[in-house]
Amino acid sequence: MIDIQEKLKEIGPYVPAPDDDMLLCRCEEVTKGEIRQAVHAGMVTIEEIRRYLRCGMGLCQGQTCGKLVKSVVARELGVSPVEIEPAVSRAPMRPIEMRILAEDGGERS
Repeated sequence: MIDIQEKLKEIGPYVPAPDDDMLLCRCEEVTKGEIRQAVHAGMVTIEEIRRYLRCGMGLCQGQTCGKLVKSVVARELGVSPVEIEPAVSRAPMRPIEMRILAEDGGERS
């Protein structure tokens, strides 16, 4: 596990890079710079970054951007990608109208 406070002191402040405007998560339109800024703000797990920026929560569920995001976080922290805690996988959810639940009456088959 990464000691967050020590790691943040070690990596120093966020310094913009020329490629920070590159889109890594196309579904949620998250850039490399946004991910780097999140790391410097103290988010060091994929789950934290996912909740903050929504990368990996779009249509592809991180299938397209997952490895890219992980590599940017690892590079920014100066660690191996293996040391980065992975995000928890969940089944995609869909909104349901309350009237449908009311019509069901709570009956289970």
